[in-house]
Amino acid sequence: MNANAILFLLCLSFLLISCPPAPKETISDPATAPSTVSAPAPAPTPKMNPAAVGASATDAKRKNRPKNIILMIGDGMGITQISAGMYSNGNRLNLERFPVIGLHKSYSGNNLVTDSAAGATAFSAGVKTYNGAIGVDMDTMPVVTILELAEAAGLPTGLVANCSIVHATPASFVAHNRQRKNYEEIAADFTKTDVDLLIGGGAKFFDRRELDTRNLSAELRSHNYLVESFVNIDMKDVRPASDKNYFYLTADTEPLPFSQGRDYLVPAAELAPRFLQERDAKNKGFFLMVEGSQIDWGGHANKSDYIISEMIEFDNAIGKVLDFAAKDGETLVIVTADHETGGYAIQNGSKMDSIDGAFTSDYHTADLIPVFAYGPGAEQFAGIYENTAIFFKMKELFGFK
Repeated sequence: MNANAILFLLCLSFLLISCPPAPKETISDPATAPSTVSAPAPAPTPKMNPAAVGASATDAKRKNRPKNIILMIGDGMGITQISAGMYSNGNRLNLERFPVIGLHKSYSGNNLVTDSAAGATAFSAGVKTYNGAIGVDMDTMPVVTILELAEAAGLPTGLVANCSIVHATPASFVAHNRQRKNYEEIAADFTKTDVDLLIGGGAKFFDRRELDTRNLSAELRSHNYLVESFVNIDMKDVRPASDKNYFYLTADTEPLPFSQGRDYLVPAAELAPRFLQERDAKNKGFFLMVEGSQIDWGGHANKSDYIISEMIEFDNAIGKVLDFAAKDGETLVIVTADHETGGYAIQNGSKMDSIDGAFTSDYHTADLIPVFAYGPGAEQFAGIYENTAIFFKMKELFGFK
């Protein structure tokens, strides 16, 4: 036996003596296991009961609450819409500034494929309801919205959209109606609230109604609103004073696409947070919803160029809101969509600034939808959850009962 073999055997003997084998683990039959053996501790659930959280953790959580919340909804905006906008915009979007990203499950109360009304009601009131429902549950009973809770708490509120203000998404925050197409009934609900800022189309549903002879713009003026429209002032010249609520009607029915000259969403998104902050005399904070409405319409039309131009405009509006939030330091910004529209895909052969898009549908799909969050409380929006959770997260962060 050579010297190397002897050395190897000596080392092996040393290891066996100094490191004896671990005792063999035995697996007991649960039916016969001794009663003194404890079962393994269950894994912690993802959502903890606040009452069980230590005082220091609770205090820390309260300190990370926002004063203001801005919810931005890109109607019909799925991952591909975002991707196409990014690749057509120098490979950059303001959405890349968000540190927290999650996913929500978009299905409605009666269909795996939601519509905008049920999707927005999930965000606004935390209920799964039927497609077509505006601020009501499956039994058509009104449900309290986050905007109404904010108003009741004395916070200024606002709605901005580049569709008509009575369209499904903005309507679901302020109105309660069994059917989304009841535009004149929905418009009448706006006279029952005290929303500080309204920007969107749909003048005819307020001023030239078929259901009755009411002039809702005149009624709103009597309720301390300054009501202006595209007929007498351009959005870029709007300078509302903070001593009145403000309503700017951007079109008689639905606003034009961005590609045909509509360009008010970005200046409106810049104006809205500043206006609501000025209205916040008691320093309680504010709630604002901003919708990029026509990304959805591009999906319905199966037109990539329409989707892309609307996506980039919406992202530019996001940039203005993020700039406000970054300077303010007390504002939570949430960006999401109600659903994806079109089953949109980017085809092989596409290039930067040259997207070859394809579609599986001219309607919505049931895709998971991204959620982006920035500011105090943003970490609450990581993970995968129901679309209704967005309402409850906002409600908790505002501290509403």
